Amino acid sequence: MRTVIITGGNSGLGFETAKKIAADREYELILACRNPEKAAEAVSAIKEETGNEHVTSMTLDTASLSSVRAFAKEYASSRGGKVYALLLNAGINGMHGGMTEDGMEIVFQTNHLGHFLLAKLMMPYMDEHGKIFSTSSDMHDSPMGKMEWEGTEALAHPSEEGQKSRLRYSFSKLCNLYFIYELTRRLEAEGSGIRANAFNPGMMMTNFAPMNKASAAMVKMTMPNRVGDLGKSSDAYARLVVDDSLADTSGHYYDRSIEAVRSSDLSYNEENAKELWESSERLCEQ
Repeated sequence: MRTVIITGGNSGLGFETAKKIAADREYELILACRNPEKAAEAVSAIKEETGNEHVTSMTLDTASLSSVRAFAKEYASSRGGKVYALLLNAGINGMHGGMTEDGMEIVFQTNHLGHFLLAKLMMPYMDEHGKIFSTSSDMHDSPMGKMEWEGTEALAHPSEEGQKSRLRYSFSKLCNLYFIYELTRRLEAEGSGIRANAFNPGMMMTNFAPMNKASAAMVKMTMPNRVGDLGKSSDAYARLVVDDSLADTSGHYYDRSIEAVRSSDLSYNEENAKELWESSERLCEQ
């Protein structure tokens, strides 16, 4: 069986994608979730709907570096098998604020740094032809104005003003792309067969960013090109994982479908990506 780990697999896009992957009985699913109770409910629901008994959960909170390390250690000791696909999907929206137990801005750490560390720790267990996906967003190119990269430190330890910035979520999603593009370069330099790509599900009506009907209607009217559909996006995400003919190369950005498109010009800045990678390594060593 092929093993798939998906962070944030107990609700929203993660749950729907996990359920569709599990429908293929060749796949074993591990839902890596912050809340064990909700994860257990999701596991039961997926088993009941798909008939796939090879669905389990493990505790993981990407806002805590110690939790990420504990997850990797538990995987190594209790399982240790090859991982075919690692979906770095968990995240929080920009309405969250504050600092984590590690002393870093919570959106940055939850959406980027925790996943960065998880990917590095799980790399020894990846199948030699495995797939790594990061759930990014078209918000990496913010509609609120031009974004300028000020460096990782400004995101990890922002000023008082920076902690209130409406761009924190957008920068975390830009980090997802910098991570995937830099990982691609490093994997290719090593001659690795692992594929790394990003997926944008679009803005959807889920518990990730709950909206009332009036707000949803306003979004559809003002930003129709950014709206996604949970059913269609989860279909595409699952297909990218299970179809061997799809996502067979690295460094791509899939936009609500199995078709790769170009991300923002800023997202292709290699110096920024390298700086983020090297700074993220230092932050994880603290």
